[in-house]
Amino acid sequence: MSGHRTLMVPDGLAGERVDAGLSRLLGLSRTRVADLVDDGHVQIDGRVPARSQRLEPGALLSVEIPDERPATQVRPQIAEGMSLVHQDEHIVVIDKPVGVAAHPSAGWSGPTVLGHLAAAGVSIRTSGDPDRQGIVSRLDVGTSGLMVVARTELAYTTLKDAFRAREVDKVYHAVCQGTPDQPEGTIEAPIGRSPNHDYKFAVRSDGKHSVTHYSTLEALRGGTLLRVKLETGRTHQIRVHMAALKHPLVGDPLYGADPTLAERVGLIRQWLHAMELGFIHPATGEQVTFSSQYPADLQQALDRLRER
Repeated sequence: MSGHRTLMVPDGLAGERVDAGLSRLLGLSRTRVADLVDDGHVQIDGRVPARSQRLEPGALLSVEIPDERPATQVRPQIAEGMSLVHQDEHIVVIDKPVGVAAHPSAGWSGPTVLGHLAAAGVSIRTSGDPDRQGIVSRLDVGTSGLMVVARTELAYTTLKDAFRAREVDKVYHAVCQGTPDQPEGTIEAPIGRSPNHDYKFAVRSDGKHSVTHYSTLEALRGGTLLRVKLETGRTHQIRVHMAALKHPLVGDPLYGADPTLAERVGLIRQWLHAMELGFIHPATGEQVTFSSQYPADLQQALDRLRER
């Protein structure tokens, strides 16, 4: 089912949440509808709603249902440098090295998290897109650190909802160029696709609500080591928000960083690592927290910035 649909909200759905009402109207699962709303494919009277917004009778619903992506096969392949931090019946937490994608996609032929888990004999038993099974939140290919993958339907649904409701603690360490005016602060600026580049994002007035909290861990020569806590989880969020402050991440020329500095400290990717991940375990109901260490390339760059 794809294409554009325009519908009037019937009286019978008055007061229903957007996700529940649309699910009934379109005959789609609530998870699928939630994804459509989160991705900006739903408008009510010309505005993008929150999933929890209540429907009003007579309002004009406009829904863009993208074509289903052709399934991309998960190819079992051990990803060098990947480590399994935790594994139980419902979840697996991995420490992802740079150069590994979360899942297969049309333009990617390298290793993936799902391919590694398949090769390591870790089964994923969830519904949803075959090529994205169990993925509840992604890290970019060029970002290393902690990721959780759901192994069961219970874990998938529970964790997906927790990420959407911002109930997951996501802490990154990043090194930005220069010194931010304030040693700690909150960046609240909407993020959308850059009008000039398909693969780049930017602060845009019509973008998705995005909130980043940062605090200084260490002043370096020419840069600053930051602790960054994400409230929302937009693509490239930390990179875009720090660039908007005029302090792009070291090693991130796509967002305005100085390539000569990256060369001097031996970096071929942005200095960004997912350090901590905390959430309520979907099966036990207990709070669990996992932590990581800097990989060798980031540690080496940090040492050089301390020496400079």
